[in-house]
Amino acid sequence: MASLLCNARIQLTETLEQMQQGSLMRKVKSKSWKKQRYFKLQEDCMTIWYQSKRTGKTESAFSISDVETVREGHQSEVLQSLAEEFPPERCFTIVFYGRRGNLDLIASSAEEAQCWVQGLRQLVEVATSMDQREKIDQWIRDWFQKADKNKDGRMNFKEVQRLLKMMNVDMNEDHALRLFQAADKSESGTLEGEEFVLFYKALTQREEVLSLFQDFSEDGKKLTLLELVDFLREEQLEVEHTEELAMELIDKYEPSETARARHVLSADGFLMYLCSPEGSIFNPQHRALWQDMSQPLCHYFISSSHNTYLIEDQLRGQSSIEGYIRALKRGCRCLEVDCWDGPNGEPMVYHGHTFTSKIPFREVVSTLGKYAFKTSDYPVILSLENHCSMEQQEVLAQQLKAILGEQLLTATTDGRIPTQLPSPEGKKIGRLEDTLDGPGDEVPDVSDDDNGAEAEEERRRAKKDRESLAQALSDCVVYCKNVSFRGFQEARSHSRPSEISSLAEAKARKLIRDAGNEFVRHNAWQLTRIYPSGMRTDSSNYNPQEMWNVGCQIVALNFQTAGTEMDLCDGLFSQNGRCPFMRDEETLFNPSDPSSREGPGPVTLTIQVISGQQLPKVANSKDGAVIDPLVRVEIHGVPADQAHQETKYIENNGFNPRWDEMLQFQLHVPELALVRFVVEDYDKTSRNDFVGQFTLAFANIKPGYRHIHLLSKDGISIPPSSLFVHIRITEPPGPEQD
Repeated sequence: MASLLCNARIQLTETLEQMQQGSLMRKVKSKSWKKQRYFKLQEDCMTIWYQSKRTGKTESAFSISDVETVREGHQSEVLQSLAEEFPPERCFTIVFYGRRGNLDLIASSAEEAQCWVQGLRQLVEVATSMDQREKIDQWIRDWFQKADKNKDGRMNFKEVQRLLKMMNVDMNEDHALRLFQAADKSESGTLEGEEFVLFYKALTQREEVLSLFQDFSEDGKKLTLLELVDFLREEQLEVEHTEELAMELIDKYEPSETARARHVLSADGFLMYLCSPEGSIFNPQHRALWQDMSQPLCHYFISSSHNTYLIEDQLRGQSSIEGYIRALKRGCRCLEVDCWDGPNGEPMVYHGHTFTSKIPFREVVSTLGKYAFKTSDYPVILSLENHCSMEQQEVLAQQLKAILGEQLLTATTDGRIPTQLPSPEGKKIGRLEDTLDGPGDEVPDVSDDDNGAEAEEERRRAKKDRESLAQALSDCVVYCKNVSFRGFQEARSHSRPSEISSLAEAKARKLIRDAGNEFVRHNAWQLTRIYPSGMRTDSSNYNPQEMWNVGCQIVALNFQTAGTEMDLCDGLFSQNGRCPFMRDEETLFNPSDPSSREGPGPVTLTIQVISGQQLPKVANSKDGAVIDPLVRVEIHGVPADQAHQETKYIENNGFNPRWDEMLQFQLHVPELALVRFVVEDYDKTSRNDFVGQFTLAFANIKPGYRHIHLLSKDGISIPPSSLFVHIRITEPPGPEQD
């Protein structure tokens, strides 16, 4: 089984050998729940099993590809609570992607902890740097491990049948047996090593890709360099340096050395290209910085989190530094911190007047210092909601300056009173690294969503807060000084560009309805922050798209709550920038009237949904259940562009469904449009179940035959699950063609 179960990129070091021998460590769930478990790295070097010391029974297993990162020391709430009992050098936390809980562990010695920390990091690095072929190989290995119940390294037909159900395939038994027997070259009645790989390849034969390959291949066996160039020009609309691109693709994706030397692409190489980043629907050039970043901050949308410290609901949920780490790693650039007086002169962060747990402000700032610039080099705005006494405000200021040091911006970039916002690049000092928002930032406007008496009380308290603001804390506010919003005319005549107003979602909606164009113009020169209604105690989210449509830059969402709203957020911020016409202070644009946008008429987006590959099962579904998938394509943009269409559902096939259906949309303001692809499990008696999604800005779509690599509900990649589509974008004819 070595050829199947061992990843060729892994060097078996002394550390990994020690992990394969196993270690007895404490698994920790709370201050009182600390149980010994025997952890062991399996032979494939990509799976870890752990067993109960008492029963010897295997309790659980996880794949290295599920691990996001490993943190040393007391970096989780649970381990912090045990700081006096166990030293940090013996403690570490394994952080998993998505909503799976973290694994807190205490090793028997500092040396053993280091062995596991370093070894796991080495393996995570290998897993994250795998190319498409390696990811699929690893995916096969993971499935084999799950299905090989007796762990003998071989699979009989019964185990294979169970595996097919696990992989979302409801295959005719006779057909499955034929594939099994064809792969069983040794005629042993079992599959092992390369035999299982053969079985998998037969299972994943892509007829629709082979047919496309043969359309461009004269002999049906290979694409010559010129034939590949024809495909890239005619179908993929690659018009620049096409021959160089064809050569690069052959060198990168053709598995046969002989074919590479002859500059030809086999059917296997063609499929590898289509499944690669170059074959993705997302324009790979737009992953990197591709737009002008020298404009003032108000000319950019800014990924923004609401009540960042919460990882659950707004009333009883847990406050955690994990909320800040997750938000920053997701690209968030505006974080919210609610500060209240704490014991022993230490300010605390939590949701006031609720039963949410509390975390020291010091820990939040320390976390910000560690993680602020790991995902992005652009500024982080700290939205500080100050409810502290004068004494503890002094502590806030002291901790900000002491912990962040030079990272904290304490003066304007040119040393003068700010007359306009700096750019994200902060060119005058090399890099603008952090700005601090003023206290009392969420002063609610009375609206349909708010309780009037509570809002009046909040206003009164906020006014008092501002009157008793400690000078040391006030000095930390350089840009983004918070001011109450008193109408667009007042803002234009009296406000400065360096000031910001915060509006509740209902107030923002009313302004969009009543004065859409004024709102767009206002946002061309000043920042606006939108936050969720106080009624959203379950941490639900409002639709951010309508706020972006008028140019609101800081549209704060509850990052802890998965759903369409966070999909849109991830889709928008997988690129940078903003529409040119929304930077113009004299623009006539109003999102409710698409004709107010100057320029040609609507663009036509035509999507042929061809097929799906290895779609995941619905979470918590019954054993043996197989999905009935359908694809829905949604357009999110200005009101005139809001639309959705869906395919029929395919019965009992989540493995390789074929739709071959055409969907078409008209986009009046394509610059603001986001396109969301959703796969659901059809249910005729109740609501369809979510399977996977991918969201991107229309501006980032590549035309041609493309794969859409699906994400989970939490926005995590779920390889090799994908959709295969064909995209056409038809621009309106120019004046000379009329």
